[in-house]
Amino acid sequence: MKTKITILFACMSIVFTMKAHAQFIISDGSKIKQDTIGTVRLTVQYQTLIIPDTLNKDKTSEESMMLEIGKGMSKFYSYTKYVRDSVLNADFANKVSQETINDHLKQYGKSKLNEATFKGYPSGKVTTLDEIAGMTRLSCEEQDEVPQWILQNDTATILSFSCRKAECRFKGRNWTAWFTTEIPISEGPWKLYGLPGLIIKAEDKEKQYVFLCTGIEQCHANKPILFYGKSYEPINRKAYNKIHERYNADPIGFITSSNPNVKISISDGQGNPAKGPKNMPYNPLERE
Repeated sequence: MKTKITILFACMSIVFTMKAHAQFIISDGSKIKQDTIGTVRLTVQYQTLIIPDTLNKDKTSEESMMLEIGKGMSKFYSYTKYVRDSVLNADFANKVSQETINDHLKQYGKSKLNEATFKGYPSGKVTTLDEIAGMTRLSCEEQDEVPQWILQNDTATILSFSCRKAECRFKGRNWTAWFTTEIPISEGPWKLYGLPGLIIKAEDKEKQYVFLCTGIEQCHANKPILFYGKSYEPINRKAYNKIHERYNADPIGFITSSNPNVKISISDGQGNPAKGPKNMPYNPLERE
């Protein structure tokens, strides 16, 4: 069943159609300032498999995630979100029609793993940035925590790299990682690192999150690592998790209560009033 969502701002309106349990994307057209915090030395792409609903494990989603590695820091983010935000910023700068903006919102959609993770920024910390519905912008800064890996004797060849197995319990999940000392950089996807080589593959025990390296590129140009969270709302991990739980329990109620200038009307395919989705599937990468 399709549901029509009409979202009205004080300055603009967006109308688009989506399935009842899809996530919402809203943009007010504001441009976020970005600061250079480092220089990219190596870029690693991970194809990411996600099970968003633990009660429906046969339904999976995929996401292309990028890891930019610099000196003493890294940035892990969604390529889908990067492309969508770049297109929308250009749209607003060029003052394109609302119809074109709506088409781009539908075309590029919302990433399945929207968070951006900055390891080593600030020094000794890890910072997580996220946008809820594109408007509630959160910054969670925590002490950096290295997973306590247990090295195993198992070996494998992945993407032509000789890899060794390691396991750990980290942030509520049991992880298995395959790393290669052929790339002696202690990095990996998300917050997973601390091994004597780059993590080529990582998955939790239930295989609800699987990261598989699909490309590695050494950066010879002076490409900056950009941080855009200085204007985001600082928040601790407990409150950060609580806000995400509130949104998934009642996304329409969360949007309207958090943004007084936003009004939302919902109708079914025949134009009749309909209720908004409630209790959307929620399976966060970090569970504790």
